[in-house]
Amino acid sequence: MRPRLPAVLLTSLLAAVSVRAAEPVTVYRCTDTQGHVTLGDVPCPRGSSEQVMTLQRPADRPTPPPRAEEQLPADDPPPRPQVVVVRTPQPMYECTTPDGERYTSDDGHGNPRWVPLWTLGYRSGHGPGRPPEAESGALSRYYADRPLGGRVGAPTPRPDPPTAGPGRPGRPDRPGYGGLGGPGTWVRDTCHALPQGEVCARLVDRREEIRRRFFNAQETERNRLRTEERGINARLAADCGTG
Repeated sequence: MRPRLPAVLLTSLLAAVSVRAAEPVTVYRCTDTQGHVTLGDVPCPRGSSEQVMTLQRPADRPTPPPRAEEQLPADDPPPRPQVVVVRTPQPMYECTTPDGERYTSDDGHGNPRWVPLWTLGYRSGHGPGRPPEAESGALSRYYADRPLGGRVGAPTPRPDPPTAGPGRPGRPDRPGYGGLGGPGTWVRDTCHALPQGEVCARLVDRREEIRRRFFNAQETERNRLRTEERGINARLAADCGTG
């Protein structure tokens, strides 16, 4: 049996032959008297059996055309930043009158009232109309030991103070300086902000009061109560998380 041509040896021979890819290659397979097999590109020596093989050297693959750059799918645009608007709950204030009555206000400005200056600690007066030094009463006790700053408000469109007579044109009326009236000024009731939990509770109480009153109210008042209840419901939803 003839020994098989080793594939590695054949490959090495083909690589050593410098020919063009399209030209065939002639290989001589020689077997001597001892049975040794050799391969070469020249005829076998005398006395050896010769086998001529014509092989086609494999051509290199054609260079593929340059591939167009693959278009990667566009990334999704980044999510737009989410803007969270934190709404500050609408405050509610509790105000107290000099007589101890309490009421609520949304702006923290107590109701204004016109008071004589002597109730604020001023002892100057105009002639015999000045009140006695030891004047006492609910209003005096209310303003006792209270600093003047912060209690005197600017004139407001609320009802004008009492007058002692017609004022001059273009000037607001003020109390007269005679008798026990004397000069005076505007002051406001003191107010303080309520905790948010108390605000929500009072809104609920007011809504219940509106609903109880609604059944016995006239149509005109019912319209006003409906409007007020809608405002309370909106405020409860926005500030208290309830409807």
